[in-house]
Amino acid sequence: MNGPVIHLSIAPELRLFVPSEHRSGPSPLVTDGTSTLGHVIESLGVPLTEAGRFVVDGTPVTVAHIPRADESVEVYGVERPQRVPGAPLRFLLDVHLGTLARRLRLLGVDAAYENEDIGDPALATLSAREKRVLLSRDRGLLRRRELWAGAYVYSDRPEDQLRDVLERFAPALAPWTRCTACNGPLRDADKDTVQDRLEGGTQRNYDVFAQCARCERVYWRGAHHARLEAIVTAAVREFGGAAAA
Repeated sequence: MNGPVIHLSIAPELRLFVPSEHRSGPSPLVTDGTSTLGHVIESLGVPLTEAGRFVVDGTPVTVAHIPRADESVEVYGVERPQRVPGAPLRFLLDVHLGTLARRLRLLGVDAAYENEDIGDPALATLSAREKRVLLSRDRGLLRRRELWAGAYVYSDRPEDQLRDVLERFAPALAPWTRCTACNGPLRDADKDTVQDRLEGGTQRNYDVFAQCARCERVYWRGAHHARLEAIVTAAVREFGGAAAA
């Protein structure tokens, strides 16, 4: 690339995406004189899903701006909480984020999840068709043009991933209302109607049940309830909602 040189400043939270020479202070960057600012930033490795404001010589611009010689360009991260206009807030998670999907569902957040690798084009198309925010740690996937909306998941630890998504998007929490297996809605279930799905010990020891209206999976406060309740309580304490099961 041989063209105008700009002076680029990248927000600290975005520096993990760019080469080391652009991770501190304004740094020179040679452009081709024809590409948009959005293309320039993506070429450095920053998914546009993670870029918020663009400021050139103190003036906000859009991704369509074509950088000129000696311009000072500042790239900021997305503002939090991030608002997603035009549709109810719903998520789609790629094959590597199964634990995060289950925890979002535990909190009542609409989180579709593909437990098989259906490929990047299909995931991006599904995001667009159902107007879901695609969550992924795959930067290439987040650059797909057919994508409706997306967000990079910054951590590989499920507890940190959950906090990141809840802080970034501030979804309404309604714990214990979704099936963690299929994302369907849960409804109260009479013990007599679900007893043929229960083991003998469960029938004897539990009386309160819920059932998924979609896949008919049955739930009760079993051995894992305390661990799940701790996840719910921590999320509700920090991000709001009702924790009662």
